[in-house]
Amino acid sequence: MTQVQPGCRVGVTFRTAGLRAVTGAKHCGMASYVQREYRRDTRYLSDRITRDGGWPVEPGRYRLVVSRACPWASRAVIVRRLLGLEAALPMAVAGPVHDERSWTFDLDPDGVDPVLGIHFLRDAYEKRVPGYEGGITVPAIVDIPTGQVVTNDFKQITLDLETEWAGLHREGAPDLYPEPLRNDIDVVSELVYREVNNTVYEAGFAADQGAYERAYDTLSDRLAWLEDRLRDQRYLVGNTITEADIRLFTTLVRFDPVYHSHFKCNRHKLTELPALWAYARDLFQTPGFGDTVDFAQIKAHYHRVHTDVNPTGIVPAGPDLSGWLTPHGREELGGRPFGAGTPPGPLSP
Repeated sequence: MTQVQPGCRVGVTFRTAGLRAVTGAKHCGMASYVQREYRRDTRYLSDRITRDGGWPVEPGRYRLVVSRACPWASRAVIVRRLLGLEAALPMAVAGPVHDERSWTFDLDPDGVDPVLGIHFLRDAYEKRVPGYEGGITVPAIVDIPTGQVVTNDFKQITLDLETEWAGLHREGAPDLYPEPLRNDIDVVSELVYREVNNTVYEAGFAADQGAYERAYDTLSDRLAWLEDRLRDQRYLVGNTITEADIRLFTTLVRFDPVYHSHFKCNRHKLTELPALWAYARDLFQTPGFGDTVDFAQIKAHYHRVHTDVNPTGIVPAGPDLSGWLTPHGREELGGRPFGAGTPPGPLSP
């Protein structure tokens, strides 16, 4: 069976984000995602771009490849915008629907990324590793001069943007990974990854009733824990937005449009969890979050790509998304979204 891998979304345009493409047979078709008990493949090209490493931080040298459908890629989109790295790290956006071969740049004229000159993201992986057999995933950072993928390690990418790229941050950029809170951020982020971010996939791709119910219970219990934690505090760790909030947000924003029905994570809708729903709206209405989300692409990706979960390929018309812009009241809990920093400016490419 083909191995599925992770990593892969103003004025609010209700846009989306998804999962990464998978490798398998060389013909054009959709891959199989359902497994008796889903296990995420976490083998990545794990080189890092650092201030003094073999891949040095240089403005304009690299291209961040994302899909607005992908929750793992959406983390990098949000961090890039909050830190003001748009000019230093240009971004390529793959379309939300792909076959088993690769994410593609079908949103660009002639289906070719204008900087990398490729249609299939796979080509950049093959330039790095001829005959590459891993997952063709987003986010990926490509070295423009060589056309090679440097890294697709989605967890490390955002941490490095927050630390190693600090010299290129905009004036007033928030500290998303403050040193005194890093241990707490790491602990909460790992819980959220294991029991929320990834567990929705364990439920959605399970081909075994027992495996599905274990994932369902794990997710439901962790959401209850988060509901309790966020009832009296505005953010997950400390009094400002951190990496931990970004990692949770990209799952929450997809919950009702996709995970509740498509992945059968249906003990509660997000809108039925008062603290989590208000928390998610608070973040969505914060510059850098909702203005990067594309619900249409999110829904298209999951419902059209996962054909063994949704054989008809029909994309649901709902749910009603207008509630994302309603007042959340979380200001009463205190905290400052950007700490001593400032909101990002207007959207740029």
